[in-house]
Amino acid sequence: MFSERLLNLARLIIDDAAQRRLKIATAESCTGGLLSALFVEIPGSSKVFERGFVTYSNKAKEEMLGVPGDLVADYGAVSEPVARAMAEGALEESRANISIAITGVAGPGGGTRLKPVGTVHFAMARENAPIRHRLEQYGDIGRSEVRLSSVETALMMLQESLSS
Repeated sequence: MFSERLLNLARLIIDDAAQRRLKIATAESCTGGLLSALFVEIPGSSKVFERGFVTYSNKAKEEMLGVPGDLVADYGAVSEPVARAMAEGALEESRANISIAITGVAGPGGGTRLKPVGTVHFAMARENAPIRHRLEQYGDIGRSEVRLSSVETALMMLQESLSS
């Protein structure tokens, strides 16, 4: 189902997090649970993967993660402030020590001049650390490709955080 590259990255993260006794939570919008599915594809991931939130709708972001409705109204669901609030909410609503959030426009429609297809915001929250944000502009490379590229970027962010 997943490429060897993604599986290997996920294995490394699970091993690193297990050694550090850290639990991970995910908050996914445009990836629709792909990152969570990748983690549970790895045997033994239950030592590390605490839970995943699939918050595709704005209402789900509000209800499950506590993302303020006015934040979504002011900046849009695909924005740095919402990604940060999603990551923070996933940390607060779980027993995890680290969370990663993904929100974007996978396409083929839904893009705008300011937020074209392929725009994806990531945020990572970790206990006692500032929230980190990253913006990727993958372009209109296809829905599946945007989603899988987003999963890879999220894995790389987690790996960087665990390495530091």
